[in-house]
Amino acid sequence: MRILMLSSTFPYPPSRGGTEIRTFNLIKYLHFKHDITLVTQRHEGVSDTEVEELRQWVRELIVEPLINDSNSSRNWLGKVNRFATSLITATPANVLHRYSPRIQAIVDKYVLEQKCDVITCEHSVNEIYIRPEFRHRLKTVVDIHSSVYGWTRDHLSAGASANVLRDRLYLNLILNRYERRYSRKFSHLVVTTQDDKSEFLKLRPDLDIQVIPNGVDLDLFPERGYDQGGHRLIFVGAMDASHNIDAAKFFALEVFPHIRDRYPDASFSIVGARPVSEIQELGNRPGVIVTGKVASMVDYLHQSTVCVVPLRTGFGIKNKTLEAMSAGVPVVGSDRGLEGLVVDDGKVPLRALRANQPQEYVQAICQLFENSALRQELAQNARQMVEMEFTWESAGKRYEQVLIGN
Repeated sequence: MRILMLSSTFPYPPSRGGTEIRTFNLIKYLHFKHDITLVTQRHEGVSDTEVEELRQWVRELIVEPLINDSNSSRNWLGKVNRFATSLITATPANVLHRYSPRIQAIVDKYVLEQKCDVITCEHSVNEIYIRPEFRHRLKTVVDIHSSVYGWTRDHLSAGASANVLRDRLYLNLILNRYERRYSRKFSHLVVTTQDDKSEFLKLRPDLDIQVIPNGVDLDLFPERGYDQGGHRLIFVGAMDASHNIDAAKFFALEVFPHIRDRYPDASFSIVGARPVSEIQELGNRPGVIVTGKVASMVDYLHQSTVCVVPLRTGFGIKNKTLEAMSAGVPVVGSDRGLEGLVVDDGKVPLRALRANQPQEYVQAICQLFENSALRQELAQNARQMVEMEFTWESAGKRYEQVLIGN
């Protein structure tokens, strides 16, 4: 099958963020049987070496520059114009900002000349290149990593929005119209969780929307050999992402001091690239360690007693949760951190402890600090779940069936 894959996010290396991880691993699975033409955009952080390494995984790699219009994004007139355009087109500003006429011409040519059998959009931001009439000529698939409407709504309800007025305007005036509009252009929709499926069934009840969760590379995140004990907590993720910033601040300020009261030697490591100033400042607090980018995430996981996933916003299965489980580290997570995973419903072996309020975190973490048998039980059960249900091979197989099916 000839696949034209669109990813405005450069999907390499598969460690830069959740979008990159999912997109690359789907490419990695599909490239063995299918001809993939990948059209992507390169930002200034992408090296020539990374471009050449990605090229090995596709039949053809087309790389366009990511348009940078930072000057106009800072002045008030530019902001007003962008919001007006978003309102008129029912398209978020970040989607319009990434739009490339050169990529549009490439996509149009591929469809006109029948050079592909299917077009896939890896993340909804790429929907802008799909014309409504395309679905009558070939299969069009959008892999929706998460609902932007649901994401923004969650940020607002959790008090995690960096710009409440802007996000409320976008939520009420643009985002619902946006998802309704773009979802109608596609012949197939793919989501990562049942929650997102429920959201999009309201917009496209005529479709059999497929839920294909994220996976984890078991070789990159091997199960650790033994539990080192201690009182070391870890939270991982890109530390310039709003949901991770909110989670790290919430835990460091509202939960961890109570842990330190009980365990004065306890540490909380915030591990991830690009920590913003708000995160760096947390490193001044007793017991809090901000590492920035590290050479090996799995090494830090293996050295930890418990991995916390205190997310209060965001839709979708979290790679950070699956990776900790794969590494054999017991997890204490919020409803959002454990979204899409069956871990504690009484019908399966206990795979993680759930917490949402500060006192719930304190109780769960102290329980694990004191009970090595419980730590081992959670670690083993969670690793088995990942092996059975959440590998990239299983995700790739299911995605391939969407592409080649009716």
